[in-house]
Amino acid sequence: MRLCIKQRVFTWGDTYDIYDEQGNEKYLVKEETFTFGHPLHVFDKQGREIGCVNEVPFSFSHEYEITIGGVRRGSIHKRFTLFFQKYDVDLNGWYVEGDFLDWDYDVYSNGRVVAHINKEWLAWGDTYTIDIENPEDELMAVMLVVAIDAANRDKN
Repeated sequence: MRLCIKQRVFTWGDTYDIYDEQGNEKYLVKEETFTFGHPLHVFDKQGREIGCVNEVPFSFSHEYEITIGGVRRGSIHKRFTLFFQKYDVDLNGWYVEGDFLDWDYDVYSNGRVVAHINKEWLAWGDTYTIDIENPEDELMAVMLVVAIDAANRDKN
C-alpha cells in the first residue's frame, strides 16, 4: 500500500495532507504554531484527532514523542552521524536508516522492511511517498514520517 504526504506551502505552520493511492484524503497533519514544542496533530478524514508528535522539551538531539489515541506509543531521536541519517526509534521495535542526502528512509522490524519512505525532489513543499508492507502499520508509519520530517526541519 502506498500513501502520499504533501505539505501545504502557504500556511501558518506546517500542514500536511495525506492521500491513499487513489488520491483519497486519509489524514491531515497540522502544527500548533504558538505552543512550546510546536506539536503536530494528526487527524483522520472525519476531523478527529488520532495522534500527535511532540518535541521533547530541552532535548539536544531533536527527540520527539509519538502518541496515538492519547497513549504514548514511542519516541524517536536523531543521532549525530557524518554521512547517514540515523534515528533511535522506540516505536514497535522498529529502526530507521536513511541515505546520504537525507531523502530516503527504510523502516525495519526484526530484519524485515516495514516501510520505505521517499522524499520527492521536484515538488512544491515537502512531498513524501510511503510504501507500507502491512496495512496495520499505516498509522504508525505516518506518525514516524511526521516526526522524521520535524527532526530534519529542525536541523535546517
